Amino acid sequence: MKDSLRVKRQGYIFGFVGSLILTMLAYLLVSSQSMSMGQLFNPAGLIVGLAIIAVVQLFVQLFFFLHLGQESRPRWNLLGFGFAAIVVIIVVVGSLWIMNNLNYNMMTPQAMDQYMRAQSQKGF
Repeated sequence: MKDSLRVKRQGYIFGFVGSLILTMLAYLLVSSQSMSMGQLFNPAGLIVGLAIIAVVQLFVQLFFFLHLGQESRPRWNLLGFGFAAIVVIIVVVGSLWIMNNLNYNMMTPQAMDQYMRAQSQKGF
């Protein structure tokens, strides 16, 4: 009984520390990119690096906190993974949508004029 409790506790601690490390790694990657005078990575490389960190973070959360690999019934595993995938899709698509709207709504009048001219040249 004590051994299984200790194993669970170690799993939670490992998952927590892993999550903290991955979160700090993503933060340091972005902050070093924005704070440095020269570009460390091109924007596509930064996005790929952050996507890899996000996927690893997702699996750490699934395995250590949602116990995805420890369930005896695979249907519950699939349900947990599906729920996590839906949440990630909602967060990513919602964030991109919000950022796109902010980019559009925060334009200077000159940038808005250029954007509208470019859009009118494309046609409807």
